[in-house]
Amino acid sequence: MSREIRVIVTGAAGRMGREVIKAVLKEKDLNLVGAIDVKEIGADAGEMVGSTSNGVKIQADLRKVLENTQPHVLVDFTNPQAVIRNAKTALNHGVSPVIGTTGLDEIEIQELRRVADKNNLGVLIAPNFALGAVLMMDFTRRAARYFKHIEIIELHHDQKIDAPSGTALKTAQMIEEEREPFRQGHPEEYEKIQGARGGEWKGIRIHSVRLPGLIAHQEVIFGALGQVLTIRHDSLSRESFMPGVILGIRKILDLKGVVVGLEKILD
Repeated sequence: MSREIRVIVTGAAGRMGREVIKAVLKEKDLNLVGAIDVKEIGADAGEMVGSTSNGVKIQADLRKVLENTQPHVLVDFTNPQAVIRNAKTALNHGVSPVIGTTGLDEIEIQELRRVADKNNLGVLIAPNFALGAVLMMDFTRRAARYFKHIEIIELHHDQKIDAPSGTALKTAQMIEEEREPFRQGHPEEYEKIQGARGGEWKGIRIHSVRLPGLIAHQEVIFGALGQVLTIRHDSLSRESFMPGVILGIRKILDLKGVVVGLEKILD
């Protein structure tokens, strides 16, 4: 018999938070016991996502909910400013965070490592929970062994705050594991409009597109003599992230320390 996992969701009234609530409510081994947001306070979480009432009301006080519901896992899709505070609060209450918020820097991740180690708990940080995106990054790493000239184009909705995306940065880091940094393009190239060549990360050009109508998309373009290889992934709805989120919830209780990347927990 599978164990029941008690879950709370922060950023519950946001677009990703609502999808997480819907996904958790569908799973027999997961029990939604708390929902945190500064909006929709007092609303029933089940009714908010178009399901039946489940008695879980949206509240603003994370600490109070943690103390009253005794969850196992916190799922956070808030923002870089709130996620560190939420995760540390959860860890200090014996709760393991699953984080989908992007924009965390290495100093913040190290701080989470310190708090996770102190409490002997795990933290999962995934720049992208879509399984197809994880495979796209893995294929990119393999291709980078043979194609050294690479540019990344990531495309997201126009309400995304950080650029480039966490997925693009994670992809660039995986490329770095396979090739030495070097300057791409003509050695004397220049920009007539600043930023026209995109951002540069250790010789890799990264371009960010923000437009309404988009969800989350990325293509990695490889150039070589006489050929071009393109690897692309498209999330067409936020439902695409939910199998990865559910997997993270089920795996996090067996992890210790900070784990970055969904690929680290795939069998």
